[in-house]
Amino acid sequence: MRLRLAAALAAVAFSTFASQALAQTANWPARPIKWVVAFAPGGATDVVARLMAAKYQELLKQPVLVENRAGAGGNTGADAVAKSPPDGYTFLFAVNGLAISPSIYAKLPFDADADFIRVTNFVSLANVLISSNKLEVKTLPELVALAKARPGVLNYGSSGIGNSLHLTMEVFKRETGTDIVMVPFRGDAPLLQAMLTGDVQLAVVPAPAARPQMESGNVRALGVSTLQRVPTMPEVPTLAEQGVKDFDLQGWMGLFAPRGTPGEIVDRVVAEGRRALESADMKSRLAALDLVPVGSSPEDFEKVWRADRERFARVVKDANIPRQE
Repeated sequence: MRLRLAAALAAVAFSTFASQALAQTANWPARPIKWVVAFAPGGATDVVARLMAAKYQELLKQPVLVENRAGAGGNTGADAVAKSPPDGYTFLFAVNGLAISPSIYAKLPFDADADFIRVTNFVSLANVLISSNKLEVKTLPELVALAKARPGVLNYGSSGIGNSLHLTMEVFKRETGTDIVMVPFRGDAPLLQAMLTGDVQLAVVPAPAARPQMESGNVRALGVSTLQRVPTMPEVPTLAEQGVKDFDLQGWMGLFAPRGTPGEIVDRVVAEGRRALESADMKSRLAALDLVPVGSSPEDFEKVWRADRERFARVVKDANIPRQE
């Protein structure tokens, strides 16, 4: 009798919990939503996050608040979201550096694979290989020839050890059989300044950072990292079409949710993201930033994630990049 009563009470409790969860999902969003950006305000990631958040706020009729939690190469913000309740009110706005962290950091306070749902990839962006005007090359074939003639003499700047820009250049070196020395910098601004003086000869930078420098004549663009040319700089050929076969490394910016977030909420976020990206004003703003709208499904984003995790893990290993603390 007692067992039957206990079973009945458990069934009632479960039914009540399920009904409450269903009601919460059906009424979502019933309060403000928080997007954590794991970088400082004002950067490209923060700018795009705020553009998208404003559009979501318009579509969902609830505030979408952006919270900057910078530190540890983006891992501080990621850890905060990984440990947040999976109720659909906390998300992580992240870049492909999150797919690199497990390979480059000796220890992480979260599991980048298991602790998150890859919700949707909002945009993709190309990187551009640029050279200082003081370097005596004007084309990619000239650069490769010079680098092979002077192994270990040429250098390139990187805005961080183990980030996607650093690893993209390491892939370029491997694919072209060149030996070019890396010079680390704390951010794009000091790196670009060093290129103006000629202290740094080469760099891989995101298209949004490269275009103003190209237009002002401060640097030369030798090639873009994607298989297609960038619409806002069609005069710059891809690395692939210049002989670096199948070279295709691009950045992305997307939304992640804590594992366990209800599927109905995830589906709603994906659908509203596509509506946002299809709007005329968002298309115009993203084009001005040299970004390509994507709006992927969680399944497609998961494939991109897995491909990047495996690819960058190989690069870190092949280039003997030491683990960071």
